[in-house]
Amino acid sequence: MSAGQVRIGSIVIDCTDFPKMMAFWQGALRYVPREPAEPGWVVLKDPEGRGPNVSLNLTSEGPAPTYRLHLDLYTSDQPGEVERLLRLGARMHRPADEKGDFVTLADPDGNVFCVVQKEAK
Repeated sequence: MSAGQVRIGSIVIDCTDFPKMMAFWQGALRYVPREPAEPGWVVLKDPEGRGPNVSLNLTSEGPAPTYRLHLDLYTSDQPGEVERLLRLGARMHRPADEKGDFVTLADPDGNVFCVVQKEAK
């Protein structure tokens, strides 16, 4: 894996601010819509066909009180990716500790995800 690239295991992400979340996740993953977005729904795909799809679904339920699922983004340049994601609108949720290989961020809707240091193979 080269610097600045991420890979994920994907599920649908529910959100309350669809335009902001679509812009954030497109920028974060460098994904594109698989087809034009519908009101409150889009499937984002890896333009190189390597990663799984990430779908965004508008909901009125708001964020869950506890996190049961989150994405792990793998990169060989964790500090660079964390800074890039913060510029895109993520916020720091929990910095890495001395034993950990991950930083926990939150997307614009408050969903947590981790940026994990993985060396290129």
